[in-house]
Amino acid sequence: MQSWAFILSWSRKKRVGLTERPASHNLPLSEAITIAAQALGEVMRGRSLGEVLDQLGAHERPIVQSLTFDALRKWSGSQELIKEFVPKAPPPETAHLLSVAIALFLHGDQKTYATHTIVDQAVEACGLYDKTLYAKGMVNAVLRKVSQKFQAIATKGYAPDPISMYYPAWWRANLKQSYPKEWQAIGFQQAQRAPLILRVNVRQYTREQYQAMLAQSGIASKPLDTLAGVPLPSALILDEAVPVSDLPEFYSGAVSVQDSGAQLAAILLDPKVGDLILDACAAPGGKTAHLLELADADTVALEIDKDRLARIGGNLDRLRLHTDKVQIVRGDASQFSWWDGKPFDKILLDAPCSASGIVARHPDIPFLRRASDIAQLQQKQQSIMAQAWQMLKPNGTLLYITCSIFPEEGEDQAKWFAAKYPNALRLSAPGQILPTATNDGFYYALFKKNGP
Repeated sequence: MQSWAFILSWSRKKRVGLTERPASHNLPLSEAITIAAQALGEVMRGRSLGEVLDQLGAHERPIVQSLTFDALRKWSGSQELIKEFVPKAPPPETAHLLSVAIALFLHGDQKTYATHTIVDQAVEACGLYDKTLYAKGMVNAVLRKVSQKFQAIATKGYAPDPISMYYPAWWRANLKQSYPKEWQAIGFQQAQRAPLILRVNVRQYTREQYQAMLAQSGIASKPLDTLAGVPLPSALILDEAVPVSDLPEFYSGAVSVQDSGAQLAAILLDPKVGDLILDACAAPGGKTAHLLELADADTVALEIDKDRLARIGGNLDRLRLHTDKVQIVRGDASQFSWWDGKPFDKILLDAPCSASGIVARHPDIPFLRRASDIAQLQQKQQSIMAQAWQMLKPNGTLLYITCSIFPEEGEDQAKWFAAKYPNALRLSAPGQILPTATNDGFYYALFKKNGP
């Protein structure tokens, strides 16, 4: 059986060795479909899509990521069409290839490729892998029927399926119970491509200055002024996403890519010069960097994963924020072993969670989570919160964050914490923020340690 790593090396050999041409900047659509279908297979076997995509070359990743993300976002719709036009369920490899191709039809007026191109390239893709070689005729027939169906729909006006995003039954039940009026809007929003949102490094430029730089580069943007009643002085949303390499002075630290919901964290914690701050579970370092952009505070960035730890330093270096005031520490936030005993003025606790609020940016998440994960994550969250509280000075503040929209990881945890610790005074914070066109879903609770 051919492994994922073999498919990648085989694909590159196919392009360079058999066709005797160097890898081009733009990967042919047929090859991108083949690799994207393989990536889907890896996700269905439980691998993170990010981990899979990290194996791709720079010229391969953009188109493969786009195809795979869209296939996952449009999963429910594509599976219904496969069932409609394929009487007997095809093998996974063929089903995944069809899913990638059908997703290209599900953009309505925003469809990137012509119908004949999608069909022809998908059929060609079948010939690039021995497990789909047999399926050329079937794929051709199915996609032509799909195209005819969508041509008929187009004459009546295209209406996207509001719940095309796949959710396991337990996930969908949770959304329905927790958000009876909003759950369909959540599903629709998370099935859309997430916008590119920037955080301007205020140590280098004001938002207005950087917006002017974008305009000079032909990149249109708009300021995002507030979210959940909290000012966002550094947030810009681009009218159309561009590669970070196109962003002016990105590599010299003028700007970071960060969702507007995530930008609330540093603002709510309100760092000041002289504070000793712990950013628990800090990787990849976006919130650590934002804290340092706002104030020259002594900061400890804690992360248990050694591979992710390196990303914190890389981000701080790019943003020119890596000074002797910052310590990057490997350690478990639910344990004391890494701590020197000096209590913190402020703690930012971005706790491990289901990530159910950031599905628009990571559409593989619903395929990877299990119902049993939630109880395990709750225990981990409570363990870290309890430990962090002991590391906080009297009158210090702790900001609890999850990128989840499940109440079990948000408001339920905040209530548990307030009940367990009588000296935890709950301060004003947004609470649950649901996904919209300009932000992911987050939960925020802020506590003051009222006494020892």
